[in-house]
Parts: sequence; structure tokens; C-alpha cells
Amino acid sequence: MSQGIDVKGFSVGKALLYLCLVIWLVFSIFPFYWLVVMSTRDTTSIFSYPPKVTFGNQFLVNTRHLLAAIPFFHSMWNSLYVSVISTAAVLFFCSLAGFAFAKFEFPGKKPLFLIMLATMMVPGQLGMVPSFVIMKTLHWVNTFWALIVPGAANAFGIFWIRQYAETAIPDDLLHAGRIDGCGNFRLYAHVALPILRPTLAALGIFTFMGSWNDFMWPLVILNDPKKYTLQVMLNSLNGIYFKDYGMVMAGTLFATIPLLILFFIFSRKLMGAVTVGAIKS
Repeated sequence: MSQGIDVKGFSVGKALLYLCLVIWLVFSIFPFYWLVVMSTRDTTSIFSYPPKVTFGNQFLVNTRHLLAAIPFFHSMWNSLYVSVISTAAVLFFCSLAGFAFAKFEFPGKKPLFLIMLATMMVPGQLGMVPSFVIMKTLHWVNTFWALIVPGAANAFGIFWIRQYAETAIPDDLLHAGRIDGCGNFRLYAHVALPILRPTLAALGIFTFMGSWNDFMWPLVILNDPKKYTLQVMLNSLNGIYFKDYGMVMAGTLFATIPLLILFFIFSRKLMGAVTVGAIKS
């Protein structure tokens, strides 16, 4: 009976698996497709019934309205600046701390690591008011420093690097480096970093996406429209009596494109890092 079902590698199980994957793919891609469709139509067409699922002819009009309504490219530059600097800071400090937690012994190592993990259990909203008070004390309100520095050494990044480095970096390699005269920082720079590149790429993608899409904290900390990030600037398109959804969707589409480009460039390294973390013993 199994010979009749299995023909040249084809089986009912495989067919069901592929069918499930296709359905999942459709549900995953449809929101992006719908975003593109809405960016090509006006507000009236967007809310018409039955819904329009084909492309319209209003994309250029929506784009012109968007560029006339807000300084779109300036706010995009602000987001790019904050995201790039934040990502670089996170990769440096989290890799440094994660490598230390994974491969060095020092007093209070385990309690410090547990305390750090415990901070991941606290909702970010609870720390918003204390963080704002700290930023005000440092005179960092309405500055990019308030968007970059607080998350530079975050618990998730340190934990992510530590879990990877613990098994990916052999102790014998570190001992050989010490015999050759390497200090701790040289071990980090010349031995650990090359091995950590896949997981650094994954962490970089997560950090860049989180910083690029962050809305609440920039909304709280920034009060000068010239320093607004893209997400905050797009929020300013919400009118009191009327909202041009076609224009907003065009802006959202442009804001999504850099993330898609980043993912496709580093997707192989991201999958490699996640796979190594999944099979870690």
C-alpha cells in the first residue's frame, strides 16, 4: 500500500506539509501585499465594499501628498542615524559582556547574570517613567542620546551572545591565544569576534528593526519636530477630522523597504545563528 502512495519521492505526508507551508506563506505575505495595494489607492477606495484587492493608480499622488505634508526624508535620516548608532553600540557592548559571561570567571558572575535575566521579565512600560526622569537629570531629553544609550547593553543581547559563545568558542582556542601573549581584549577582538559573526548579524538585525520601528519612547523623549524619527513623524499625519489613509500607507511602505533590504542581505547569517542556537546542547 505504501508503494502505491509513495511515487518517486512523492507522498501524502509531503503533500500536506507543502500545502501547510503554502497556506502559511500566503497568510504571511498578504499583509505586505495589502499594504502595497492601499498605498496605491485613495481613502474612499480603501474603505469601499467589497474591498479592492488590485492595485490602483494613486501611488504617485499619495507620494506627493506625503512629501508635501512632512519632511519625510529628514525623519528617515533621523531614524537611520539612531538605528545604525544603536545597533553598533549594542553589538559592541553586548558582545563584550556576553563573551565575558561565557568564557571568564569572576566574583559574582552567576548572581549578576541572574539579575540581568530577571530584568527581561519586567515590562518595558514600567521603566518608562524612571527612564524619563534619568534622561531629564542627564539633560538628554529631546536628544538622540536618550534613544541610543539606554539600550546599548541590554539583557537580551548579552544573553543571546553568551548562549552562542559558550559552545561556539572552544576553551582550547582561548588558551592558545593566551600562550601567544593575547590579553583579554585581544582575545575578544581577534578570537571571539570572528567566531561570533553569525550571531552578531542576527542580533544586529533584531536591534536595527527594534530601533527603526520604535515609536513610544521617541514619542515620549522627543519634542522637536526636526528630531522626530520616521515612526513619530508618520504619526503626525493623523488628522483630527480626516486621515488620508492612502498617504499614510505610502509612508508606511517606504518605511518598510529598508527593513526588507536588511533582512534579505543578512538572512543567511540570521538563519545560521538561529539554527546554532536551536541545536545547542
